[in-house]
Amino acid sequence: MLLALNHTAVTEFILQGFSEHPEYHIFLFCCFLSLYCVALTGNVLIIMAISFSPGLHTPMYFFLFNLAMMDIICTSAIMPKALEGLVVEKSSISFGGCMAQLYFLTWALSSELLLLTVMAYDRYVAICHPLHYSTMMSKAFCSMLAAGVWVICAFNSSIHTGLMVRLNFCGPNVITHFFCEIPPLLRLSCSSTYVNNVMTILADAFYDGFDFLMIIVSYGFIISSILKMRSSEGKQKAFSTCSSHLIVVCMYYTAVFYAYISPVSGYSAEKSKLVGVLYTMVSPTLNPLIYTLRNKEVKAALRKVFLFFRN
Repeated sequence: MLLALNHTAVTEFILQGFSEHPEYHIFLFCCFLSLYCVALTGNVLIIMAISFSPGLHTPMYFFLFNLAMMDIICTSAIMPKALEGLVVEKSSISFGGCMAQLYFLTWALSSELLLLTVMAYDRYVAICHPLHYSTMMSKAFCSMLAAGVWVICAFNSSIHTGLMVRLNFCGPNVITHFFCEIPPLLRLSCSSTYVNNVMTILADAFYDGFDFLMIIVSYGFIISSILKMRSSEGKQKAFSTCSSHLIVVCMYYTAVFYAYISPVSGYSAEKSKLVGVLYTMVSPTLNPLIYTLRNKEVKAALRKVFLFFRN
């Protein structure tokens, strides 16, 4: 603790985690560790399969490669501390460590939301403009889109983290969550959080509102094009190429809307923890399974990876 301006400045935070339910700690530890291992393994395998299979060097799989990397960053930023909190009596995190966790989590989550929009656009071009697909989704353009997602979201995360650093935290220092997140941190600040709240609302409007609207518009054109197809086989194939992405979008946005489309004053710790588990653990675990189980090309590439390491 440091003294400044007649206040006691917080130099570390206590992560409340699931301390109110100690009887479930062993069960939660096993569940979270299993989810973390499956998420890491699944996403690493997706990255390896796409990297080592020339047949998967297409825009759709290039964006899936980026999504897998974001999933790894997201879950790895959270899980070590979350697991620690289930085995120690009091889980603490330094101020700098908390800001670093906030930065990487915000970066990964916003990147995933924006990338899902880019993936929807890719499906729109593939189905609505198939003859011009290779031209419209060139390697250079796809690389520019992916780089834009990483850079824009890194900038967005830097703004939120920088605004959080400028706040004064005088105590209490207990974060009612199992990781450092914007809403519970703002509730602990003893200085004005007006600018933080405004920027959070603007970010929500862009990542949750505008992005989601763009996905809806893209799929509106996609569904319209599919319904105009005469061949039932063509319709089925078109729907099949979009189904995995649609499942991930619905799963992800349901959790994010539930967690963030509410004022800070209406923040619920229990609700936030539940939703936090969904988008930091469950989603990164299910994403590889959804794309793998419903995709013959990825499954074939994974078999080649397993055969390579077996030999």
